[in-house]
Amino acid sequence: MGSAQRIVVTGAAGFIGAALSRALHARSRQAPRAGAELCLTDAASLERTDAGKFEPLPATRIRGDIGDPTLVEQLFAQPVQQLFHLAGIVSGRAEADFALGKRINLDATLDLLERCRLQAERGGPVPRFVYASSIGVFGTPMPERIDDATAPCPTLSYGTHKRMIELLIADYTRRGFIDGRALRLSGVLLRPALPNGALSAFNSDLIREPLAGRDYVCPVGPDASVWVASLRCTLANLLRLAALEPSALGASRALTAPALAVRVRDIVAALGRIDAAAPGLVSYRPDPNLEAQFGCWPLQCSFERAQALGLQRDASLDDLIRTCLEPA
Repeated sequence: MGSAQRIVVTGAAGFIGAALSRALHARSRQAPRAGAELCLTDAASLERTDAGKFEPLPATRIRGDIGDPTLVEQLFAQPVQQLFHLAGIVSGRAEADFALGKRINLDATLDLLERCRLQAERGGPVPRFVYASSIGVFGTPMPERIDDATAPCPTLSYGTHKRMIELLIADYTRRGFIDGRALRLSGVLLRPALPNGALSAFNSDLIREPLAGRDYVCPVGPDASVWVASLRCTLANLLRLAALEPSALGASRALTAPALAVRVRDIVAALGRIDAAAPGLVSYRPDPNLEAQFGCWPLQCSFERAQALGLQRDASLDDLIRTCLEPA
C-alpha cells in the first residue's frame, strides 16, 4: 500500500473511535511514515480525539453528518488508502427511528463504499475498508452455540444493517473495488455514562456504577449471559485486522471478535473481588424484551478463525474489569 497513507476514521468522537484515533497516533510515533495523514470525522465534537498534538502524524478534523454527500466529498478530496468506518446509529436508536438508522447505517455506508469504488476505478489506490460490525448480526432466539459456522440471522434493524453491509463489503472486495474486512464487536467496556441509544449499555453500567459507590438496578437478571471485551483488546483487534494481508482472509471478510461469554452474576462476583461493597449495590429489575435480545448469549462459543489470525481475547473477567479501570 506504499509508504504514504491517508487514514480516515469515521465516528472518531465516539468511545471506540476516539481511542482508535489515539492508537493510530501512538503507532505513527513508533514508526513514522513520510506523507501520512489522519483524517477524523464525526457529527459530534472531535475534542476527545486529541491527546495532545497529532505529531508526527498530521490530523485533519472534519465535523459533520456522515450522511451528507458534501462531507464525504471532503473525505475523498485526496486519495484514501485506509478507512476505519465506526460511525453508526446503534441498536435502540435504529429500532426507534427506522429512517435515521437506514440513512446512516445503510445509505451513508453505501455512499462511502461507492466513493471507494470510484477512487479505485479512476486509477487511485484500492482502499482498505475496515468496518465495525456487530454480534447483532445474530438474532433471537439464540442458538446454543455460536462459532464460525453459525449463520447470521438478525432480528433487529441494527443487526440487519450490519449484515447487509458485511455482504456488500465481501462483494466490493470480490470485484476489486476495496480490500474490505468487518469485525463483529460484542459489548466493549467500559463505555462512558452517556446516552447513545445502545440497548446493551447495561454491561458498562453494571461495572461503572457499583464501583463508583452508586446503587444500580440491572435491567437483566443475574443468570443473563453476555459477551464482553475490553477496549484494549478491541483496539488491538481492529488494528490487527487492518494489517492482515488479503490472502490471509480469503473470500470471507467478516470475523467475530473474540469475547468473554459470562453471566451477569459472574460480573457482580468479580466486582466484589475489587470492592467488597460493590455487589450489595446491585439489584435486579429484568426487562424480558431486553433480556431476550441482549442477555441470552450462548456460553458455548468459539472464535477459532479470528484467533488463528492473531486476534485476541481478554485473559479473564477479572483482568478485563481491571483493564477498564486503568486511566485512558
